[in-house]
Amino acid sequence: MGSYLSNKSTSTGGTHRVIVFSTPTCSWCARAKTYLNSQGVAFRDVDVSRDPAAARDLVRRTGQMGVPVIEIDGRSIVGFDQARIDSALGLHAN
Repeated sequence: MGSYLSNKSTSTGGTHRVIVFSTPTCSWCARAKTYLNSQGVAFRDVDVSRDPAAARDLVRRTGQMGVPVIEIDGRSIVGFDQARIDSALGLHAN
């Protein structure tokens, strides 16, 4: 895996590895990152338009070329799926 991996703590007290694969022009990416920030979830943002190796790795692992892809503890969530994000992080629905 690339250098974009990191472990971050969340406000829920758990430690999750959260990576958001995104591009600067993606509105759903911005929504996903805004949501994670609002929940106090630390994450690593990987701009696949600037990191070709990360983009290739993402396609290899998920079969997806689109963004956002949110990876939580090694499991990929394609698109901004709030319910799946909440479930993966152990967050309670608002």
